[in-house]
Formats: sequence, structure tokens, C-alpha cells
Amino acid sequence: MPRETKVGATNAGRDDPRSAIRRRDRGKDDEWAASFLRRAAYGFLATVGEGGQPFLNSNLFVFDDAGGQPRIYLHTHRTGRTRDNLGAAEKVAFSAVAMGRLLPAPEALEFSVEYAGVVAFGTGCVVEDRDEARTALQMLLDKYAPHLRPGVDYRPTTDDELSRTAVYRIDIETWSGKQKEAAAEFPGAFALEATPVPFPARSPSV
Repeated sequence: MPRETKVGATNAGRDDPRSAIRRRDRGKDDEWAASFLRRAAYGFLATVGEGGQPFLNSNLFVFDDAGGQPRIYLHTHRTGRTRDNLGAAEKVAFSAVAMGRLLPAPEALEFSVEYAGVVAFGTGCVVEDRDEARTALQMLLDKYAPHLRPGVDYRPTTDDELSRTAVYRIDIETWSGKQKEAAAEFPGAFALEATPVPFPARSPSV
């Protein structure tokens, strides 16, 4: 069978063992993966700290591939475990996900869920170039507050604020995109109630 007709022949990251997926029929291509990361609201950065201790940082992020190299930017305070773990360029993993409807079935083992997500592997580092860091922070603001303009609706990041912030870049080396979707009329499909924030939910005003 010609390669281009095989299931998963266009899957992102199919030739790299880090990103090759078992369910190739649910895999997505590079364009889908990039589009999903542009839209996803938050993600999880995996690093390794002292003694081999894994650490996850859940955070807002922005995806950028304008220069041809897909990369992810995020930021934290200047101190903390993420900053400690990325004191030098290190191998990292990053994931962003979205959950759809729950899919009931006659047998417990066959219950399922709709989902979409991307897992990326690459090198993470602290952005030391101030211009790049400032640009990354503005890209974050543009993503999450696209209706507000710097210098009009808010004051842009100052040099002092920049010095108190750690900006990270993940240079993506390989990634995978994966999605499960069911028919709109799937019997009994239902959405799980979202976890309220703040948690627990505030009591209604009396």
C-alpha cells in the first residue's frame, strides 16, 4: 500500500518515536496541530527538577510560528520551580487539551469521551533577549485580550516589570495532534458541567 494512502500517513510527528501515536486513525496533521495551539486556552509544561523530580506548570501560553520554527511562549515570576528547572536549555514536553461530550455505552468498558489535544516535545529555555521577551508578553496579551490595545486601553509592559518576569520559549521539535469525535446524534451523549472558578462556587446572593 502506498505510504500516502495508509491510515495516519499525514499525522504530525508520525516519524518520531516521541510523538508517534498508537491510534493513528485519530491523528491530525501539522496544520491542525498549529491551529489547535493557536486556539487552546491553556496548557501544561512538563520539566524535570533536582533529583529527577517531574514538575507540571499549568499556564496561559501563546503559539508562534511566524519565523517558520514552531514555538510556544509562556511566563511566570522570576523565581519558582519552572525557572529553576529551566536554568539552562532543557528537554521539555507541553500539552494542551479540550474535552467534549461524554459518550455512554451499554457496557462500562465502552464508555468514552470526545477530546482534542496536542502534545509537543522540544527544548525549553528562559528568554534572555529583552526585545524577544517583550514581544512574547505582548503576544500573550494580544491572544487573551484581543479587544484591548496597548497604549490605548492599558499601559504596555515596563522595563521594571520585564525584569520581574521570566519568559520561556519552547522550540518545538516534534508534536502530535489527536482528536476523537462522535456523531452529533450519538445516543445519550452529554456535556459534563464545568468546574466553577472560584471553587467552590459562590453562594447565590440572598
